[in-house]
Amino acid sequence: MPAIARNKRASFEYHLDEKFEAGLVLQGWEVKSARAGKVQLTDTYVIMRDGEAFLLNAHIQPLTTASTHVVADPERTRKLLLHRKELGRIHAALGNKGRACVATSMYWKGKNIKVEVALATGKKQHDKRDTEKERDWNREKGRILRHNR
Repeated sequence: MPAIARNKRASFEYHLDEKFEAGLVLQGWEVKSARAGKVQLTDTYVIMRDGEAFLLNAHIQPLTTASTHVVADPERTRKLLLHRKELGRIHAALGNKGRACVATSMYWKGKNIKVEVALATGKKQHDKRDTEKERDWNREKGRILRHNR
């Protein structure tokens, strides 16, 4: 699956628990911008409104050639297409304190654009430090193994 955009910050800020694949309702200029890779998912999250899920703060930069006849809003609220059971699980999880639903990546699946959203629990500061130490140690371990060959 070729990724259009990834939210690397989400795995640093949150413990990602359960992941869902959601369709995304887009306008034509947004699809053209996604093909050009003009998508940013940092600080993107999901809210529930009237039993439906919506993606907030996803920034899709409009192309000057594709959006000449449309007034483009790069950070508009976009509807997510999920099954009813998945919507129920997300809604129940968001009711708990300290839980959030964040977008982790946007990618192509056939001719459709999909968004991977994950139920997440916020990390404490010491958890973030532990994650960083573990990442540094794995990087150093790889260097040592590569050097000893």
